[in-house]
Amino acid sequence: MGTLFKNTGKRTTAPFRYDVVGSFLRPDALKEAREKFASGSITREELTQIEDTEIKKLVAKQKEVGLKAVTDGEFRRSYWHLDFFWGFDGVKHVILDRGYQFHGEETRADSARLCGKFSFSGHPFLAHYRFLKEIAGDNVIARQTIPAPAQLYAELVRGENQKAVEEYYPNQEELFRDISSAYRQAILAFYELGCRNIQLDDCTWGMLCDKNFWTTMAGEGYDVQALQDLYLRLNNDAIADLPSDLTVTTHVCRGNYHSTWATSGGYDPVAKTLLGKENVSAYYLEYDTDRAGDFAPLKEVSGDKLVVLGLVSSKTGELEDENQIIARIQEATQYVPADRLCLSPQCGFASTEEGNILTEEQQWQKLIFIRNIAEKVWG
Repeated sequence: MGTLFKNTGKRTTAPFRYDVVGSFLRPDALKEAREKFASGSITREELTQIEDTEIKKLVAKQKEVGLKAVTDGEFRRSYWHLDFFWGFDGVKHVILDRGYQFHGEETRADSARLCGKFSFSGHPFLAHYRFLKEIAGDNVIARQTIPAPAQLYAELVRGENQKAVEEYYPNQEELFRDISSAYRQAILAFYELGCRNIQLDDCTWGMLCDKNFWTTMAGEGYDVQALQDLYLRLNNDAIADLPSDLTVTTHVCRGNYHSTWATSGGYDPVAKTLLGKENVSAYYLEYDTDRAGDFAPLKEVSGDKLVVLGLVSSKTGELEDENQIIARIQEATQYVPADRLCLSPQCGFASTEEGNILTEEQQWQKLIFIRNIAEKVWG
């Protein structure tokens, strides 16, 4: 079989024809080390050494399966988002009464709350990236994944956290400016370390796609468009006027905890704002089940932005039907040209350290499966 699409061109910058969202299943050695650190049996330095060893193995494996952009698997994090929030000035780690509600499960109840003005003066993730960049080498892109500014705001106003926002920011306009400014400083700090690919992970848009969320979590009088406009502003202000050789993409998720999900609904309610106006170069979009709706909202993708179709599930080890995946890629070309499409899992394999319910071997087979399809489709 020849390639499906001719002359679509080889990708030299992220996203690539076959790609990955970022997080990987934590190996047993890392899980055991984190447990020992939590109980006081090993030091922070000893934990870091084990993290370093496991990340080296992970990067080597990513290269082995042919990935052109590699991550540290988020191995030093407990959560895809909260650990990053805790690294800013003016934010503290708190425990709420309840965790996030997923389909049949509930997360741990950790959260991030303001304890002063929000700002950036440095961040632990910078050292994490420096290590990744060193071991990645020159032939692949070392990608930094971070939660989007909009995601931070959603956490800061979640439940009881809202009281701290009111205390430190009677005028929320000041908070909006501080969030975008601190994020932009953080992104530029990664850039100074050689980072040329930042991915903003963002569940806020997935929540807005779910009408059940509107009614059960937001309450009466909820202005969907006003919240979309705010999320767009926070994200766009944070990535305004960045160096031209820095690629900024975003991943839109509907929840990915222990192979469960949080929200559903097609992209239609947010397409004009998210796909038309957010100033990223590509969207990694969840499309592995019918909960994400059809491809019609992709007609709103503006300019020459790329779309990475998350057609392969990271929630299960079972491989999808190859012909069905190829057919869906073809279907998506009704709205976005083939040369602006790529393929990936719908999310990471371990958005939290618990990880999804599949084996490490199945995780790698998923990525090989994606690579093989991409090579058949794009060459």
